[in-house]
Amino acid sequence: MNTITELQTFEGKSLAPLDARAALIDEVWRGLLRRPRSLVPWMLYDSEGSRLFECITTLPEYYPTRTERDILANYAEAIITATGSDYDRPLRLLELGAGTAAKTGILLRAATGLRNEVTYLPVDVSSDALDAACDNIGCLLPEVQLQPMVANYVTHPAKFRRFKGTTLAMYIGSSIGNFSPQEARTILRNLRSELRAGDALLLGTDMVKDEAILVRAYDDEDGVTAAFNLNILHRLNRELGANFDTDCFQHRARWNRVESRIEMHLESTRDQCVNIPAAQVSVQFAAHETIHTENSYKFTRNTLGDLLDDAGFTIEQTWMDPLKWYALTLAGLRH
Repeated sequence: MNTITELQTFEGKSLAPLDARAALIDEVWRGLLRRPRSLVPWMLYDSEGSRLFECITTLPEYYPTRTERDILANYAEAIITATGSDYDRPLRLLELGAGTAAKTGILLRAATGLRNEVTYLPVDVSSDALDAACDNIGCLLPEVQLQPMVANYVTHPAKFRRFKGTTLAMYIGSSIGNFSPQEARTILRNLRSELRAGDALLLGTDMVKDEAILVRAYDDEDGVTAAFNLNILHRLNRELGANFDTDCFQHRARWNRVESRIEMHLESTRDQCVNIPAAQVSVQFAAHETIHTENSYKFTRNTLGDLLDDAGFTIEQTWMDPLKWYALTLAGLRH
């Protein structure tokens, strides 16, 4: 039977309510009042954004999710075994950006077969996503102890309780690619500081490939990714009283070869002024001006190795699909 600890929220170094509205206002001031315009990726993931992203993961164009799932299905036992073979030693899977944990159940199922005691600690900015994650895992694997945590681990690095066993920190779904190299290093260094000798990191990364394949993955024919991107404006309308006319913005996906990243933008189709009352600002957009909403960096073996090394990890094993499109990398702590 699942044991679910009280849902936690983190703001800074102590437990406190997550003030999403204030954070949204801060990001409006930071990103929309300067050029080029930008908004940070976590703003995409309110309850509606999380729902739309789950839809994206099922699209034929969006290969990362199914490719990563196939790797997990093929190598879950090998991954868990690589964290240690002591059946009686408790294992904690700590997942950043857990979402609804749609793929994590594969690893947890393997873990329950190889370890006597398994705890799952999903971390996400969306409490709705965490509720879904706990429901999913609770039904699938009632023997797993659940410790969900609501946290914006990007803006306020979370602190985790000490664990009497092995912790496998997971950052899968190519989520690390949403951040600049400097930001990615900071996230991984913060995570590294919470781990202890014998713990490990499982990192999912999308690899560099043909440009056409990459662009299609972020600009699907059904327009689901466009709706996901535009939802960030709907969120500002809902939560800050803004008056974005989403019919006057278009989704754009671009491959930036120099930076090795897919960029998502929202392009203004005309000159327009948007009011955001809660932030006490008005923003004037020119026709064809864009808001840069998200990056998805793509890696080579060298850039992946450099990132992990800079963050204090050392690569132990890597599992890939036959086409070498995607990698799951197990990294230990460098001493």
